[in-house]
Parts: sequence; C-alpha cells; structure tokens
Amino acid sequence: MSDIDTASVGGLVEVSDLTVDFGDLRAVDGLTFRLARGAALALVGESGSGKSTVASALLGLHRGTGARVSGSIDVAGVDVQRASDDELRRLRGAKAAMVFQDPLSSLDPYYAIGDQIAEVYRVHTRASRRAARARAVDVLDRVGIPDAARRSRSRPHEFSGGMRQRALIAMALACEPDLLIADEPTTALDVTVQAQILDLLHTLREETGMGLLLVTHDVGVAAESVDEVLVMRHGRAVEHGPVAEVLGAPARSYTRELLGAVPRVDAPREVGGAKPGLNADAVSEGGIVSEGKVVSEGKVVSERKAVSEGEAVPGSAGTGGAGILGAGPGGAGPGGAGPGRADPGRADPEVVLAATGLRREFGRGKRVFTAVDDVSLTVRRGETLGIVGESGSGKTTLGRMLVGLLEPTAGEVRHEGHARVGVDPAVQMVFQDPVSSLNPRRTVGESIADPLRARGEREEGRVRGRVRELLERVGLEGAHYDRYPHEFSGGQRQRVGIARALAADPRVIVCDEPVSALDVTTQAQVVALLGELQRELGLALVFVAHDLAVVRQVSDRVAVMRRGRIVEEGPADEVYDNPQDPYTKQLLAAVPALDPRIAAQRRAARRELAAV
Repeated sequence: MSDIDTASVGGLVEVSDLTVDFGDLRAVDGLTFRLARGAALALVGESGSGKSTVASALLGLHRGTGARVSGSIDVAGVDVQRASDDELRRLRGAKAAMVFQDPLSSLDPYYAIGDQIAEVYRVHTRASRRAARARAVDVLDRVGIPDAARRSRSRPHEFSGGMRQRALIAMALACEPDLLIADEPTTALDVTVQAQILDLLHTLREETGMGLLLVTHDVGVAAESVDEVLVMRHGRAVEHGPVAEVLGAPARSYTRELLGAVPRVDAPREVGGAKPGLNADAVSEGGIVSEGKVVSEGKVVSERKAVSEGEAVPGSAGTGGAGILGAGPGGAGPGGAGPGRADPGRADPEVVLAATGLRREFGRGKRVFTAVDDVSLTVRRGETLGIVGESGSGKTTLGRMLVGLLEPTAGEVRHEGHARVGVDPAVQMVFQDPVSSLNPRRTVGESIADPLRARGEREEGRVRGRVRELLERVGLEGAHYDRYPHEFSGGQRQRVGIARALAADPRVIVCDEPVSALDVTTQAQVVALLGELQRELGLALVFVAHDLAVVRQVSDRVAVMRRGRIVEEGPADEVYDNPQDPYTKQLLAAVPALDPRIAAQRRAARRELAAV
C-alpha cells in the first residue's frame, strides 16, 4: 500500500515501542504514543531525556548515522522504518516539516530568505521559479514578517532572532504539511517574541488543521501551546495525558519535581533567600529544586539554609546585603533614594561598580544607532542586580561596557571608586553561549588558565594546580583539565565559563544570559552555583537575562531596559508585584503561565490588543 493510500488510516503519528541506540547509549527506550490529526502534543523533559532524538526519528533523520532504530513509526501514513529514501524525501517538507532550535544554523547565510523558501517549495511541487517566489512571499506574510516582498530578499543575518524563527516556520509551511515538528522553537527568545511565536503556532493550527509536535524543556511553553503532554526521562515516558491534568495534578513524583524546578514569576522572593541559595553540590548530583529543597529520586537531599533578615552573608564584608540569599540592600524604587538612584559617583566603600551616563552608539552619520542611552546604575558588594528587557533593549551592550569589552561613547564606569581604564580583572563576564566563548581547539584547562597567565603567573605547576582547584570549585573534576569543550554538556560548559571568570579573583561578575539555553534542572544547578560562590566570596553579580522568572528569584534589585534606557528600577519584589511602567507590565503579561486556562486567556487578550 502506498503512502498516499494509507494517509487517512489511523492517527497522524503512530509510534510503537520506539527504541534508539547510539553505540552503547540507549537514547530512547520503548516509547509509544499517538498524535491525532489537528492535535498538539508536547514532549517535555530535561536535556538528554531523548526528546529531540524522537523528533528526528519521526522523519527518519537517523538513517545513515549509525544509530540503531527499532519499533514502529508511522507519520502521515508513511512507514518511516520501511520507507525508501525517495519516500522519506517526499515525506519531509511535504507532509511533515521540522523547525529546529537554532534558526541561524538552519538557514544558509549566503542566500536570501525568500530564495531558500522558494527552493523548498520547488523541490516538492516542481513549481516555476516565479510561482515559488510568490509562494515564499505569501508564507512570509502569513507568519507576520512585515513588508514580506522586500524582506524576502534579506539574508538571515539581517533578521532578528524572532524573525529568523518566523522564517523557518514559513519554510515549514510552504508545502502545507500535515505535521509540524517544532524542536525548542523559543529557547533563545525573549518573553514577548516567545509569546508571538507561540500565538503564531496556535493560529496556524486553527487555520490549517495541521498537527503539532512540540519538543521543549520549558513547561510553561507546553502549557501555552498543546493539548497533551508526554514527560520523558532517560528515554522513557514518565507521564502522558491532557496538559491540564499533567501540569495541574501530576501523578508521578518526577513530574512534580520537574514542575517544582520551574521558576515562578508570580512567586515572591522568600525571606532569607530564593531557589539559587540551594546547595549547589547537591543539585549538581542530579537533584531537582522543589518546594525550597533539593529532591533527587523523590528524596530530599538538602534543605535551604534560611538567613534571617539583616543577617550578613559570609564574605559580604559586613554589609546588610545578603546577595542572592538575603533581603539585600534594596532601594527606594524609581525616583527614590535607594542605592539604585544614589549618585553613582559618590564615595561609598560598599559600591563596587558604578556607571554614570553610559551611552553607546554604533555606525556613523545617518546610520548611527544608539544601543545604550544615558544609563546610570550602582552595584554594591554582595548584591545581585538583575537587568531584564527584550532582545535589542541594550542589555548585553550595557554588560559589555561594564566589563570593559566595549568602550562607551559617553559616560564612565567606576570600579570601587576608580575610573575604569580598559579591561579590569576585578570585573569578569560569564557569556551566554559557552560553546562560542570557549576555543574548541584548546582544552578547558588552558582556557581557564588564560587569566592567570595574563596576571604574570608563569610557573606551570602553580597554574595547573589553581585551575584544578577552580574546576573542583565549580563542581567538575580536576582531571577535566585536559578535556575539550565538546566533551562537556551545556551545563558543564557553563561551569567552565564560571571557573574562567573566577580565575581573575573578581569582585563583580556580569552574567549575560547564563541559563537561557538550559533546561530547568541544569538552570537550577548553575544558578545555585552562582549563589554559593556569591555567599562564600562576597561577589556582586549583574544578572542579565530575558527570563523574568529567573531574574526575580536571584535578584535583590531589578532594572528594566527598553530601547537602551532603564524605564523602571527598584527592589525585585516591588517591581514584579507593583510595576509602574507600561512596558514592565507588558513583559510580565507575556511570561508563559503553567495553567492552560490562564494561558488561553492571555492569548485571547493579546489577540484583542493586536486587533486594535
């Protein structure tokens, strides 16, 4: 029976006893599930749970890779296991299409977006070049790309992250597939763009009747987007059912622990601390943050040590600020007299970092673009300042100026009262993407050793000894010195980045989106590690992120940026519970809700607002 003859038989996707082995590693173990036509299912789990492996297996992408795939896979009437290479090519794009996590690496940088979409359409339909070009413009317009005819001639680097993701969705829609597989489609997007992409997927499902298989580690994204949830762990199904039941009343302890690890934007910071104050070593052993405790295999490993109000944290030099764990020095909010609005240039021994009137422009003449515009702020010893805002708001540019990687066009940065000249070892940075910030040709030990050698340390034994200490301090092994970045997981690579920042003995660490691409448990591990280091070393942290829930839980104060300016600043709970600026309210309204009913109400409200 041909694939066309069987297309109407059974569900859209039928998977039975799927098993995938890579050598001695079993990535998927006996998985069975079904997706009806027009329905939406989310595969949810930690990194390494097998989610993406399942998605790739549905399109036969493991064929020829050496992976051993067994079990039954039927997609849109095609028996994927028995299909010929030609049948698989007809399946991919025409009946089932995939949107990958990183649109920049999925798009050819040398060709215009419209040409790439047109090529996909021509391959599957044999349409003329003119018809294919018109189809590309049509689908770009359909996914909300403004001025689609003109922008179709743009190359990927000329699109923002959200627009590139829309372009990938447009490419997937070009042949009107029955099934759309979206593999972490919103991982690196800010909350407002994420909400736009999720609303787009929901609208496309309603208009086309296509089925959606969503692969995500973000439980909130699942609540916003699907009818059913399948929770995976170690390649197996842990729990499967309607999204409201699984997220509202999970039956399995692992699902409850996974939900407990999700930072909540509506949860106030606890007196004496927040989730990052957990024991990092316990979390790094595979535990999950749940209800203020570290839980591993359903057992409590360690509990948060509360810090009474006003109690100083060890290493904080006697300040009233308890950093991540304590009540923090806080401030009086916008326009008040707290540290956030104090004169950044005043002599205050507790101010370790101060910026006054920072401005940064790019380009020249009529093409000049102001990325940061007249920003002033202070960071006190042992304090965490969170900086939030959409992509393009100037957060990363500001962070790079604070470190000295970018020189301001105007204004100045002072470290402990002294004007900064060049890069100061006392202020270090943990970058968003540890893959691109670590040299793949050098061992992680050599990368961590760079700041030591830059300070004049030449004795090899001392360098290696200090690097081993740093590796162990961040939860890795000293023997990892001679390993390369590709041998580590994402969370481990981020630990390497933290170790490299610590090598310079800094007073301040600027963290630029340090957990944006990590699942909730790995995210909890990294943030817990930062909290522990802050308490022990008295570090000040500047935490730059678009994840508002994480920022609330880690920050003493929060500054909200929009179009290069700080539009609101104050104590974290005050900004989140009683936002004053309309933009802050807009950001908070875009955060995914774990309750599907609330998610539906917010989606309807966004539609009404867009229609005005």
